[in-house]
Amino acid sequence: MNFQISALPMASFQPLFSLSDAELSARNMRRVIADGRPAYPCRVSLQDASEGERLLLLPHAHHVVDTPYRAYGPIYVREAAQQALPAPNQIPDLLRARALSLRAYDADGMMVSADVLPGTEVERGIEQLLAIPRTAYLHIHYAKPGCYACRVDRA
Repeated sequence: MNFQISALPMASFQPLFSLSDAELSARNMRRVIADGRPAYPCRVSLQDASEGERLLLLPHAHHVVDTPYRAYGPIYVREAAQQALPAPNQIPDLLRARALSLRAYDADGMMVSADVLPGTEVERGIEQLLAIPRTAYLHIHYAKPGCYACRVDRA
């Protein structure tokens, strides 16, 4: 089954980088500098930030639905990010290096099923969840911190 992974668009975040630290703080956001650990996965570029790179840590509504599964959480966005445009069936490297939580939702935003697996097995998980007839789309989260990573649709 063919699938398409989608990153968040940079246009939604670009204006935030010009805000002062006080203005960011008033919006519950923080400017951070990556320290070299693979702990700063950008949701726009779908790449880990390099040591010394500037990012924003901010709350993001990633599942805006009128159901109990409405959700938001913290995400990182690299200041120099270019939006990732993976080819159909392409898995970004940063997903392969982490434990992942895959969540399947129906067209109304209700959860259909979920799975937790190593990133090296993400294709299998995507195929299994998209094979469920009620599944309209998937969200991938980083399993340990639970943060949203990206969306998956049938291609």
